[in-house]
Order: sequence, then structure tokens, then C-alpha cells
Amino acid sequence: MTASVEPDIRALIDLALSEDIGTGDITSLATIPADRTATAVMLAKENGVLSGIDVAQEVFRTVDPSLEFTALKHNGERINDRDDIAVVTGNARSILTAERTALNFVQRLSGVATITAQYAAAVAGSNTSIVDTRKTTPGMRLLQKRAVMDGGGRNHRFGLADGVLIKDNHLAAIGGPNRIAEAVAAARSRAPHTLKIEVEVTSLEELHQALAAGADIVMLDNLDTATMAEAIAIRDASGSSALLEASGGITLERLPELAAIGIDLVSAGALTHSAPSLDISLNIELDVP
Repeated sequence: MTASVEPDIRALIDLALSEDIGTGDITSLATIPADRTATAVMLAKENGVLSGIDVAQEVFRTVDPSLEFTALKHNGERINDRDDIAVVTGNARSILTAERTALNFVQRLSGVATITAQYAAAVAGSNTSIVDTRKTTPGMRLLQKRAVMDGGGRNHRFGLADGVLIKDNHLAAIGGPNRIAEAVAAARSRAPHTLKIEVEVTSLEELHQALAAGADIVMLDNLDTATMAEAIAIRDASGSSALLEASGGITLERLPELAAIGIDLVSAGALTHSAPSLDISLNIELDVP
């Protein structure tokens, strides 16, 4: 990341530092001489996929532009337990003031990248893609979706303005699931023509309606694998080019069977809302005379 960091990320870093530092890092100010310099090493303490190292770098530079940050590993790269990830050199107080915020970003984002890599590996060799959802930590969506990409997944729509997804509650608001054709037609006439039209269905009957209405993507919500295989056969027989997306009840263990039947997309909220943070630490290794 450079000085031209996106405004949303700039604001997020500033907010995170403000809530952590408050009126000052009392411990560092009280115990460390103002002119003390140090070298610190960011260290992986478990295997995973790295994401957010550029954000960590920007955190250190925001606290103290004189700090020197050298990334030894890069976003999307696999890291192993005990790997050195980065080295920070400069004012010791500044390093320790930035430490927790920098680690919070890189640990959380690397956790997202790591679980995404596990999901992607489970469908490797197939035509099935792993995609994320909007179930992200408020304010962290851009970074978490980048972490999904670092882990080998794909991004679904970023927000409500980026695609039409007609869900069960939309249909309920206009009269029920028998209104799929009406909803798709309305979306075609009113939404920007460049946007894909996706419809969520919960049965094969609703799938028939969505395909007949010309949906570009059909989300198969909480259907078992056998029913999804039947849905693929129905789509293929209809001549539709619609993509079929599996959603709901998605687990890592279930992914190989979904890939085996030829589902196009698998969306999983767990990539962003349930990923555990990767264990990464920052250790002061050497005081510089």
C-alpha cells in the first residue's frame, strides 16, 4: 500500500488507531526512552495464507512515517509456523504504539484468506468457484473481500448497488414466490442493463420460474445435493445459460460433492463471518544502539 491508500481504508486505519491509542500510549511513554530505537519482527505462529500485510505497513507509517517496514511475505502467499513475515525498524515507542492495530488487521484478514484457501482447495480441479457474501464485519468489507481473493476465492457483489439479487423477502414484499417472473421483468426494465439478475429459489418449482424468466444466476438456497444435481439437469435441459449457485448449509466437508455434480458457484458467509484470526505476533528482537 502506498500514500495513495483508498479513502475508506484510510478512514478505517485512523478509526482503529484512534480507538486504541486514545490520548496516548501511556505504557510506552512511561517506560521507554524517547530516543530508543528497535527492530521488531512480525512472526507467523501457525500455517495459513497471508493478507493485509500492506494495511499493517500503513498502520506503522501512520503512527510514525519514519518507521522502516520491510515485508518479507506478501498478500496471497502461504506462510508457515515460525516464518518471519515482516521487519519494522525505528523508534521503539512508535513500533509498540502501532503493534496491536497492525496485528489486528493482518491476523483477521489472514484468517479470511486462510479459510478461503481451504474452501478453494476442496473444489480444486473442478469448474466450481468459491464466492463470498455481504456477511462482512461492518467497515471491513473491502479488506475482507480482498482477503477472499488472496485466498483463491472470488467476490460476489460488493454491495447493494453492484447487482440484482431477488431474495425471498423481496418476493414476499410483492406477493410471494409466484411473483418471480414479475420481479425479474421489473429488474430488467429498471436496473442498469449491465447488471446481472440473480434470483434466490428454495424449490425446483421456483427454479423453473426463474429460468423461464431469464435470470442470469439462480441461487439454490438450502437444497440438498441430490436436489441440486436435479436442478443442474433441469437448467441444462432448458437450454438456459444461467449459472447455478449453492448457498446455505455450506461446509468444507460438503464442497467436494458439490463440485462433483458440477455446481457453478458456492457462496459461503463463513469465509468472512466465521474465519478465526491467524496467530501472528510481533517481537522486539534487537535494540539498535
